[in-house]
Amino acid sequence: MISPKKANATRIFLMPRIKAILTLIGLGIASAFMMGGEAQAAYPDKPIRLIIPFAAGGPSDVLGRSIGQRLSVLTGQPVLVENKPGAGTNLAADFVAKSPADGYTLLLMMVGTQAINEAMYPKLSYSTLKDFAPVSLVASSSLALVANPELPAKNLKEVIAYAKANPGKLNYATSGAGTPLHMGGELLNNLAGVKIVHVPYKGAAPALNDVLGGQVQLAMVGTPSVLQYLKTGKLIGIGVTSLRRSPNAPEVPTIAETIPGYEVELVYAVVAPTGTPKPVITYLNSQLAKALENPEVKERLAGQGFDIRLSTPDQLGGYIRSELKKWEPIVKESGVKPE
Repeated sequence: MISPKKANATRIFLMPRIKAILTLIGLGIASAFMMGGEAQAAYPDKPIRLIIPFAAGGPSDVLGRSIGQRLSVLTGQPVLVENKPGAGTNLAADFVAKSPADGYTLLLMMVGTQAINEAMYPKLSYSTLKDFAPVSLVASSSLALVANPELPAKNLKEVIAYAKANPGKLNYATSGAGTPLHMGGELLNNLAGVKIVHVPYKGAAPALNDVLGGQVQLAMVGTPSVLQYLKTGKLIGIGVTSLRRSPNAPEVPTIAETIPGYEVELVYAVVAPTGTPKPVITYLNSQLAKALENPEVKERLAGQGFDIRLSTPDQLGGYIRSELKKWEPIVKESGVKPE
């Protein structure tokens, strides 16, 4: 047993050393915080990669490269735009989800496609909600339901009436099964109480060619791709899928004018891997807003049929959750399977 006198002597001996150790620990923690702050303040100090889940040359590619070019100017670092098409955008999403959460690998996400994939693919290698940190909405574009002029129905009310009077005889073409265009058609079927048969194609061009040739009566396609045909009368605009009429085709009514509550848009957002530091997310959000407010960028994107859409990270998170909830029952009811 240690005597009180010896115990007291031991305490006297150890106290200075304990204080010294605690001081060193405190200095170490403070140093770590300072280094972390310096690291965050220095972001970005190397090139940023913006991954696009679609092939080069399309509207999504134009959007991504327009953003990347302006971000390069604003951040002082190269923004390397990389196309990673495949597996219905899942290839790119999986790549970004599994990348380091440091703000140097970002994904240009088409939110509707991502929500549809969650419902359509039984086993994804990632989770849209768990594996991505929302940064900002960036842009949207509408779809258009168009018809061959030989179709007796010339507006949406007449199309619905024709479909009900001729069940199974009316078809609509899209660029592929399981796409937002396909699901836009299924949402129309659901809300209008009709069954217009889906005819999937491998791309918008062959789909439009068959509608122009009369092999299929209708098509659901991106609005910019049909503007020239609407102006020349080779196609009839039945309706656009956004809540507002397209400024590029103001004469075409919205589908919601006939079916309240109908809305389908191609909405794009930038996301990062989950775990990306909040200061980095905040910085990227502010720089994206500056990039998209640039007059040249706005003009270029408007020419491609895009509307600028900005948001906070929290607002984007809420929108992603609402899209997941919206599309799950539509996908299940359609019975669509991955190609």
